[in-house]
Amino acid sequence: MNKELLEYTLRLGDNALILGQRLAEWCGHGPILEQDIALSNIALDHLGQARMLLNYAAEQQGEGFTEDKVAFFRDVFEYHNLLILELENGDWGKTICRQFLFDTFNYFLYTDLLQSKDETIRSVAQKAIKEISYHAQWSAEWLIRLGDGTEESHTRVQSSLNDLWEWTGEMLTPDAVDDAMLEAGIGADLNSIKERWHQKVDQILELAKLEKPSGEWMQSGGKQGDHTEYLGFVLAEMQHIPRMHPEAKW
Repeated sequence: MNKELLEYTLRLGDNALILGQRLAEWCGHGPILEQDIALSNIALDHLGQARMLLNYAAEQQGEGFTEDKVAFFRDVFEYHNLLILELENGDWGKTICRQFLFDTFNYFLYTDLLQSKDETIRSVAQKAIKEISYHAQWSAEWLIRLGDGTEESHTRVQSSLNDLWEWTGEMLTPDAVDDAMLEAGIGADLNSIKERWHQKVDQILELAKLEKPSGEWMQSGGKQGDHTEYLGFVLAEMQHIPRMHPEAKW
C-alpha cells in the first residue's frame, strides 16, 4: 500500500465529505428558497465526490474496508480535511466567503488533477470538474453581490473575510505528501495553484469592493490530522446512526 497515495486520497475525500456535511446544515435555512436548494445541491455534489474518493481509499486499504467504514468509523485525528472546512457556518456571508475561498482553490486543484497519472483520481476529476466549476462561479457571484450590496452586507462579508483569511494558507502550502504526489505525477503543484489563486481572489475582491486581508500568519494541521474542536461536533452528528447500528443494512 502506498501510504502517501492513501493519505492524498483521504485529503481529497475528506475535504468533500466534511464540506458537504457542513453545507447540508443549511438545508431549510437558506435566505431564499432558490439559494436554499442551490446550496443543498452543492452539498450533494461534494458528497458524491467524497463517495468516489473514499471508495478508492477503501480499495487501497484492502479487504474489510468500504466507503462507509472509511467515512463513519474513523476518529477525529484520522481525518485529513482542511481546517477551514470544519469551521462553523456562521451567517450567510461567512458561508459564502468560505465557499469562495475554497471553491477557487478547488477549481485550480481539480483542473490540475485532470492530468493526474493515477487513473482513479484523474477519473474523479473528470467527473467532478463541471460541478466544481459551477461552485466557483456561484460563490464568486454571491461574494460580489454581498460585497457590493448594502452597507450591512458589505460589512458582514468583509468581517468574514478577515476572520477566515488565516485559514487559507493551509490550502496552498505543500507538505511532504503533496511533494511526493507531485513528484509521482499524481498530485497538483500547490505553488503554481497559489499564484493562480491569489490572482483570481484579487480580481473578485476588487469587483466586490472588498479589501484583501494583509495577515501572513496562517493556521495549519488539518491535512496532518490535527483539528479544531469543531470537527468533533461534525463527526458526532454525521456518525451517530452508523455507530449506533454498525451492522444495519439498507
